[in-house]
Amino acid sequence: MRAWLAKLFRASTSRTSLHEIRRSFDEASGDEEHFPSTIDPRIYHVRLILDHFGELAGKRVLDAGCGKGRFARVLKERHPAAGLVAFDLSLAMLRFVPQAVSVCSGTMTALPFASESFDCVYATESLEHAVDIETAVQELCRVLKPAGRLVIIDKNVEQWGRLKTPHWEKWFRREELERLLRRDCRDVTSRLISYWEDVEPDGLFVAWLAVK
Repeated sequence: MRAWLAKLFRASTSRTSLHEIRRSFDEASGDEEHFPSTIDPRIYHVRLILDHFGELAGKRVLDAGCGKGRFARVLKERHPAAGLVAFDLSLAMLRFVPQAVSVCSGTMTALPFASESFDCVYATESLEHAVDIETAVQELCRVLKPAGRLVIIDKNVEQWGRLKTPHWEKWFRREELERLLRRDCRDVTSRLISYWEDVEPDGLFVAWLAVK
């Protein structure tokens, strides 16, 4: 199975360019129904991030692959004294990020930030679009300060096929990302989660939590 996944990932990367992915999300930025600029702050994804990060006053937080900044919007509202940076490949998506949040464009495989420059980093359903997963995970950890906290929320490869996806998108096994995170982080855990706390996880979403 792992050999098959590695072959799939190499194949999808080889036939995909950053230009193609960027163009796709630039076009999708006009679709508010499927790519909304806001999110219900009660969903468990939001609570999990806030609980893992704790108090954020005076801290720098990176939303890696933010889309329209819907998670960053909630975090900034809850923690106005935090320094939120919304990062995405698509400039068109970044136009929707609220003014109180700083924006930056680039690729997750070469984050344009100094090493150890963020107290907290999160990537919600964005790592799946990186053209090189191993390098992207290394970059997320590189920009994180020692003892900094990281959250990745993405989809479970065991549920592959449930949703229509672009050909470059990748889903993950829990142990796959745990292994990559352990190269740079001392505490790494993962668990299946649902959108709502009172709804039993159906296996689609996985949350990886780490401390550097």
